[in-house]
This record gives sequence, C-alpha cells and structure tokens, in this order.
Amino acid sequence: MNLFKRAWWRLTATLGKTLLLTGLFFVVCALVLSGFLIRSAADRAAADAKDQVGAVATLSFDINALMESGRAENGGASGARIDPDDRLRSGKADALGKSPVVTRFSYKVESAGLATEDLKLYRAVPPPPAADTESGDFFKVEGVRDLAAMPSFRNGTSKLVAGKGIGPDTGDGVLVLEKRLADANKLEVGDEVTMRSFPGDGSKGKKRQFTVAGIYTSDTASSSQYTPALADPGNLVYASPNAAGALSAVTPTDEGSDIQEATFTLRNPGDLPKLKKQAAALGLDPDIYPLAVNDKQYKQLVGPISKTAGFATLTVWLVSLAGVAVLSLIVASSLRERRRELGILLALGERRPRLLGQHLVEIAACAIVAIGLAVPASQALAGTAGSSLLAGEVSDAENDKADEEKNSYADSMGGAAQDEEPAAEPIEDLDVRLTGADLAKVGAAGLGIAALATLIPGYRVLRLKPRQILTKGD
Repeated sequence: MNLFKRAWWRLTATLGKTLLLTGLFFVVCALVLSGFLIRSAADRAAADAKDQVGAVATLSFDINALMESGRAENGGASGARIDPDDRLRSGKADALGKSPVVTRFSYKVESAGLATEDLKLYRAVPPPPAADTESGDFFKVEGVRDLAAMPSFRNGTSKLVAGKGIGPDTGDGVLVLEKRLADANKLEVGDEVTMRSFPGDGSKGKKRQFTVAGIYTSDTASSSQYTPALADPGNLVYASPNAAGALSAVTPTDEGSDIQEATFTLRNPGDLPKLKKQAAALGLDPDIYPLAVNDKQYKQLVGPISKTAGFATLTVWLVSLAGVAVLSLIVASSLRERRRELGILLALGERRPRLLGQHLVEIAACAIVAIGLAVPASQALAGTAGSSLLAGEVSDAENDKADEEKNSYADSMGGAAQDEEPAAEPIEDLDVRLTGADLAKVGAAGLGIAALATLIPGYRVLRLKPRQILTKGD
C-alpha cells in the first residue's frame, strides 16, 4: 500500500494527536520565524546605519615612532627636534580628504596668540597683585577648516551670533571671537585687529593683522575666581588654518600648517584599507602617521539592536533544540503505541525506509500546516517582541551613556570633555517584514526538526526484527 495513503489514514483516524502535533509545531515555527524576522530586521537596520554614519578614521602624528625611526633627535629639555618636513601638515590632510571613500573631513591647527593694543585679553576676574600671569597670558587659537563641524557648535553649546563662520572656502586672515572678548574690546564684525604670534621662547613675536569675520557665544561660563587667561572660555579664538599657522611657533611650509591629527568620515568602516593605501601613496608612513577607525557613533546606533538580534538568534536555537527534544519524545511515544502495526507491516515484507518515510510524511504534513499558520502570527509576534526587547536595550544604553557622562573629566576650558563626533541616538524601531529568504529558513528549520524528531526515535524501533517488535513488551 502507498505510504502516503497510510499516512493520510493515520492522520485522520487520530485527529486529536494530529492537532496536538500541529499545535506544537505551530508554537515552534512561530517562535523560530519571529527570531528570523527580528534578526533580518536588525541586519537591515545595521546596514542602513552603516551607510548613514560611516565611520571616523583618525590620522595622527606619532612622535615616538618618529624618534624610534631615527628621523628625530632628542633635544633635551627643549624636547624632540623634528624636521619640518616630517611634521603632519594640513596639505596632506586636504589631499587625503579628496578620497572618494571620504564624505567629510576636518582638522585643527593648535596655536596661541599674544595680546596687542587693539586686542586685549578678556578677564572675568582681575589677577591678584602678586600673581605671575606671564605663563598663561595668551589667547588659545584653534585653526579650523569648518567651524560648524566643531563639537561645541554641533551640540549647541556654542552658537554664531554675528557675521560668518569659517568654512573650507574661507580666506586666510580671519578670526571668530567669543562675545565676551569682542565686547571687552568693543569689536564688531568687519573690524581689523592685530595679534602677536606666540614663538614660545619668551619673545614678543610678530604682529599679524586679521579681520573679525564672526562673533560667537559659548555656554561655558567663566570662573568666578581668577584663572589664567588661556583657561577662560572667553579667550578661545577660532581662525582659519593658515591664520592659526601664522601665529604658531611651528612655521608653516608649502604643505600647510602643522596639525596633530585629522579626522575623516568614511562612507563605510570597511573602506579603511583603501584610505590607508591612499595615505601611503601620499608619502605618509603608516607607523609614524597611523590611521585608525573610531566607530563609536556606529556602535551607539546599532549597539542595542545588535543585542536584540543576538537574543533573537539565541531564542531560535533554544526553541529549535527544545522542539526537537519534545517532538522526539512524542514520536517515540507514538511509535511505542504502534509497535504491533510496525511489526505486522515488517512481517508482510514492508521495507524499513518506507515505514520510516510514512512517519516522516505524517510529521512533515503537520509541520507544513503549522508553518502556514505561523506566518501571520510570527509577524505580529516579531513586531511586539522585537519592540519590547529593543526598548529595554535602548534604555540600558541610555543609562550607560549617562553614567559615562557623569564620569567624564573636564577639559582644559572648564567644560565637559567632548568627542570629535556627536553622540548618536540608538535605533529605536525595527522594520519587520517577511521575505522569501525568511520563509525558506523557517521551512527548512521546521522540516529539519520534523526529520530529526522522526529519525532519532524511529531508528531505535525499526532496527529490531519483526519478531522482536511483536514479542517485546511495551
């Protein structure tokens, strides 16, 4: 007799057990498919976040590596003597920033300036009579390629209130002053001012003329006690890179001003090897000018969703293993009840593979029906469960972020330490949708569970001879 007919008669004759198996498979398949849907949604969200954020690669200057290479001399108390050609210059950063894998880049020229008659230092509190003010009586000047890209301007703690900021196309010789400094010197946008360069050797330095291009305000308050002028946020002056380089103790060259590091936002974290090759082509030794990716923003975005996806994957495995175990017990119990049937069929000449195939068809039929019912249920379950799990992970991530902010150290200007990239908000929504690949996965998982649940106990019974099956007690 055809094994499919026997399987059909068995399923319809024992309708209660058939419904029990179908219900059990429904639960297993719904949970497994929900896990697959959550995992697929998480992968899509991670891919979108990668395209949206990219990664930040930092090009820095490692002076220790330069000294180990023998290209720098120890100058004793004055520090290392570095050849001007070995310094990291803004021109190299500009050339590397033109790479097709870079979406945007920035760098700072750290410099300082001395006060003059028409640009005096801002002092919130006058110095005590006996205080030595010479060591800190100068402006902190930061030469920036794009003022709007600076962390304080991105997060809103600093705002431009008059004039224009500094951009990639801004000409040389412009300054953006803090409002407290501008008010103290009665300066407005468009005024001409002078500032002396800061040689760092005690000399006065050369006078340089600049134009006030803009005025900004900073939320960082001045100290209520006397502090050196350098530490007062009112004395932080932004300048174009070449303007800051003109004030620096390190003389600019044809390759630009001296910089300590430059940051490049990549289209994809995987583009770092390409950027390294292009840096090497520009003559940047990877040991002395290392490039490293800071994917902190990407991790902030996908951290909670990755944990949710990991939990979903673990759920799939646990449910699958539990399903195999439970169904194996049910099938084993069913085979014990059908020992007489199996023994008679074997005695009549039925082959063992066909008997095992009959049981496999019975289980697979229940699995197929259960998979069909699980498709609409799993989408609702995945949406609800995924959102709940993700909400919990996002809450944990925000708590961790708050703890990190509490433990952060203050920077030299008296404010909170700031990252090069603004903090990214974690992904809070999952786009759960059923695809053919997910349906194929749950189908394979369901039929695989059915096969294992049938073959494991079925082999133990059918390896016996018909006489053993019929005479052996339950």
